Amino acid sequence: MRKEIHHKGWNEIKTNDSWAIFKIMGEFVNGFERMSKIGPCVSIFGSARTKPNETYYELTVNVAKKIVEAGYGVITGGGPGVMEAGNKGAHIGGGTSVGLNIELPFEQHDNPYIDPDKNLDFDYFFVRKVMFVKYSQGFVVMPGGFGTLDELFEAITLIQTHKIGKFPIILVGTDFWQGLLEWIKSTLLESFSNISPKDLDLIHLVDTEEEVIDILDNFYKDSGLSPNF
Repeated sequence: MRKEIHHKGWNEIKTNDSWAIFKIMGEFVNGFERMSKIGPCVSIFGSARTKPNETYYELTVNVAKKIVEAGYGVITGGGPGVMEAGNKGAHIGGGTSVGLNIELPFEQHDNPYIDPDKNLDFDYFFVRKVMFVKYSQGFVVMPGGFGTLDELFEAITLIQTHKIGKFPIILVGTDFWQGLLEWIKSTLLESFSNISPKDLDLIHLVDTEEEVIDILDNFYKDSGLSPNF
């Protein structure tokens, strides 16, 4: 009897997995259709827990404002913290402000600075991450947690393996990122040879909004702006 119940439950799981394909396809189709109309953008990542009175919140606002003044739109994860600061800066600068929201049991809620017609909701992290990579001309990565690191290393991996075209990956905050970069160089590169020296060329470390814009402008000064694949 127990085997029959277990077998029935397993069949139900497999059926649910099959039907989930259609929901996943729907998220991709909706995302592609809406994002393809937005134009060249830069994604800003960082912690949802950063408060408005903290240094990196204000710095993110300034970075995003400079980005839209330079002619790009801004994409964030649509939630609070650094994401809110990114959309706020884009809003203040009068530029495109995109939010790619994800359903989460905590932390996540729409921030009020996203353009109403550019507010997208996702159930699946992997679909959302495709939108970030496909429609971004650069990643600006502020201090954050596991989610921020996940998005950072996925972008580096895709560029390293030539699955997408190269674009600038800019880490903002020497005090936060320097230790990680030193570990990558001393351990991954020098001690274990798990990466090549040129892989480090993908990453820029800065502290000011002016440096962010300089890197973006220098990268794109001789080329047009378009999605990466």
